[in-house]
Amino acid sequence: MLFLCTGNSARSIFGEYLLRRIAPTRFNAYSAGANPKGHIHPMTLRVLKEFYKIDASDARSKSWDEFLGGEPVFDFVITVCDHAKESCPVWPGQPIVAHWRSPDPAAVEGTDLEVFTAFNTVAGQIQRRLDLFTSLPIEKLDRMRLAEVTREIGQKETNLPGF
Repeated sequence: MLFLCTGNSARSIFGEYLLRRIAPTRFNAYSAGANPKGHIHPMTLRVLKEFYKIDASDARSKSWDEFLGGEPVFDFVITVCDHAKESCPVWPGQPIVAHWRSPDPAAVEGTDLEVFTAFNTVAGQIQRRLDLFTSLPIEKLDRMRLAEVTREIGQKETNLPGF
């Protein structure tokens, strides 16, 4: 499963690392960006560590170009920002592509606590969506129904408080 956003510094990193924790043997999780920032936002790492007890110190911000060669072949590609959805390339292997828009916590201005709260709110949204996704009986659903249900998950919680 590949999570995509523009900068690959917050939302897509949350997707990758939260899925690794939720279903470590069921899915291989990756993330990338259209225009990677080159670093992971410090609040991303802080939220993962403090709230989820995840050490993401090995995370790196990378371009989706690294994955366009077809290795690995993805079953699912999830865009988490509108820009990534609009510019998403065609992926080898015809994965199910879904849009799970989350607001950009890095765009929030305010106190350290307000910014931290925004990052935590977005991480919680992504975790709830992943909880729904990982509870699906994937092996029992045909491809069309699986694609439909995966896309519907992105329609949950579209308005987050504070954004």
